Amino acid sequence: MYADQTAVLGPLATFAEPHCYDLCEAHSVRLTAPRGWDVVRLAPDPEALKPTVDDLEALANAVREVGRVEPVEPPVEGARRGHLRVLPNIEE
Repeated sequence: MYADQTAVLGPLATFAEPHCYDLCEAHSVRLTAPRGWDVVRLAPDPEALKPTVDDLEALANAVREVGRVEPVEPPVEGARRGHLRVLPNIEE
């Protein structure tokens, strides 16, 4: 709230906001605001921190998606020089 000269620190955002930033715990503790500004720290709701059915379903879907990915054949390796390598030109 730039016009109100207030920085609000609360739980992680659930959607993108142009003037919101997600901070890790270490950085959120050390957050300072410009001189003359107020910092409002919102305590997270303990119930909101627990996993929900939607969270578990999203995790299960992500695991299923990874299982569907077909393995990619490694490239044929050519000459090696230090950490660089030259791959032969393979025409299909």
